[in-house]
Amino acid sequence: QVQLVESGGGLVQAGGSLRLSCAASGFTFSSYAMSWYRQAPGKQRELVATISSGGKTTNYVDSVKGRFTISRDNAKNTVYLQMNSLKPEDTAVYYCKAARVREVDYWGQGTQVTVSS
Repeated sequence: QVQLVESGGGLVQAGGSLRLSCAASGFTFSSYAMSWYRQAPGKQRELVATISSGGKTTNYVDSVKGRFTISRDNAKNTVYLQMNSLKPEDTAVYYCKAARVREVDYWGQGTQVTVSS
């Protein structure tokens, strides 16, 4: 059974930091690219960051470049999102996604991040 379980969300003041984790099970984690998405109330889900299966390639949406860092530990089947210098506009539910060419995508249930001004 495939599972992606996010954790680490919470309430933080602007300028603070959070580290999100996404623990994976039920599939070959090291063969999948992993991504973090977020969805704010009333807005579409947006891609925040992606990391390749081996961890060598990362990409970020412009709004988080220099503040967020995606990383993964294939030995622990876990992907992380380190979020620094948080802003109120980063408030959203954050989701992790596993993707592989010609395979179905897997999604987690999400974790709430709230940044107060």
